[in-house]
Amino acid sequence: MGYEILDVRPLTKRIGAEVFGVDLNAPLGNQAVSELHDALMQHQVIFFRDQSLTYEGHKRLGRYFGDLAGHSAVAGIAEHPEIVAIHADETSTFVAGEDWHSDLSENAEPPMGSILYMHELPDTGGDTLFSSMYAAYDALSPAMKALLDPLTAVHDSNHIYRELFPDVDKKYPRNTHPVVRTHPVTKRKCLFVSQSKTVRINELSKKESDAVLGFLFDHVKDPNFQCRFRWQKKSVAFWDNRCTQHFAVWDYFPDVRSGFRVTITGDRPF
Repeated sequence: MGYEILDVRPLTKRIGAEVFGVDLNAPLGNQAVSELHDALMQHQVIFFRDQSLTYEGHKRLGRYFGDLAGHSAVAGIAEHPEIVAIHADETSTFVAGEDWHSDLSENAEPPMGSILYMHELPDTGGDTLFSSMYAAYDALSPAMKALLDPLTAVHDSNHIYRELFPDVDKKYPRNTHPVVRTHPVTKRKCLFVSQSKTVRINELSKKESDAVLGFLFDHVKDPNFQCRFRWQKKSVAFWDNRCTQHFAVWDYFPDVRSGFRVTITGDRPF
């Protein structure tokens, strides 16, 4: 099944693009998959409107880019364990992604990316912000880059999930990754620490680690590195988890915001 060249419209110079001219629920040919991959590599997160993804179509779309990964703490939906529900309503006491983060960075092999399909949204609010970790790294001084390049940091999810789930004996992932990773496809360097999951830089004292991480957590929030996606019903976002962070804005309580996400396996950062 062939497609004309996709219509890719950048949102900013640094990150984000909307893509038109493709039905994501239909089987895709090699050309379309290649163009989507190239758009993702260039823009880091790509967005689609007016899509109608079934469960099977959603999984098929993700598998064009790799195997699908489960979540270490959240079960998938019934009969489709690869799909995680993203849902908030008037009973919610927290929402997924309510802090700057890279998905499952605590895993030994963090995901390559995620594809989120939203089918129910509040009348206003509920945007998602995405920040380019290429841009965040590039903006650092040469001296700061020289400090950070050889360092490693611990990513841990236990402090998050133990507060949310009752199984106090369960151990959640905890792994060490480079503070600055090299993207396996583009070969560009990017920051790989997040306020949500990164707890310690191994080569520094705790006081030094806290200071450096505090600076980096603040640095990645710079709006000059970001794009903001205003969801509509049947919108899709596909982000490269290796070089972006994202933040789900919870400014719509008590309204409903609901969708489904698949996550694509990655490899160990280097």
